[in-house]
Amino acid sequence: MGAARQVAAAHHPRSTVYETSLHVVGNVVDVPRHNRTANGSVTNFRMASTSRRWDEETRGFVDGATLWIDVACWGELGGNVARSITKGDPVLVVGNLLTESWESEAGRRSSNRIKAVAVGLNLARGWSAFTRPARAGSPAAVPAAEEAQAEVPPTEDPYADRSTDYIGGESTLHQADSDVIGDREAVPVLT
Repeated sequence: MGAARQVAAAHHPRSTVYETSLHVVGNVVDVPRHNRTANGSVTNFRMASTSRRWDEETRGFVDGATLWIDVACWGELGGNVARSITKGDPVLVVGNLLTESWESEAGRRSSNRIKAVAVGLNLARGWSAFTRPARAGSPAAVPAAEEAQAEVPPTEDPYADRSTDYIGGESTLHQADSDVIGDREAVPVLT
């Protein structure tokens, strides 16, 4: 196999097998740190994910165990994460679980870490605006970015007096949404 073909195989999606892939929903618990290394740029942050379960006795949700885990975001993902998220933000992280080991004065140590392939804000907990970075050779994205900043988010939350979870009941989700928005269109028509 030629050198070029070996390099291509190393970056092929199927070149790595038996990785532990996972999706974690939680909150960023520290300010993301962006660094340059010999292997490229990386942004690291720590997140917490707390399970919730229904408690019949209290007739409400209660917190379960909390997973605390470090997340590493390499390359362009890391740069975008450093620009987009901060401590306290609700996020979804998709990646592969890795265990890093090292020697310390106390002996052999290890820590679990997620090597992220995607990070996003959890839109079940708020709204966001997306800005696509300009690519080399493409027209500048400045006018579109200015338009996005000119849009003002709604000042009133039409769902403020409603539960955030859909439990069920006699009305369908469509009917529940129609009650909230009234005569307004749920999605404005683009012209």
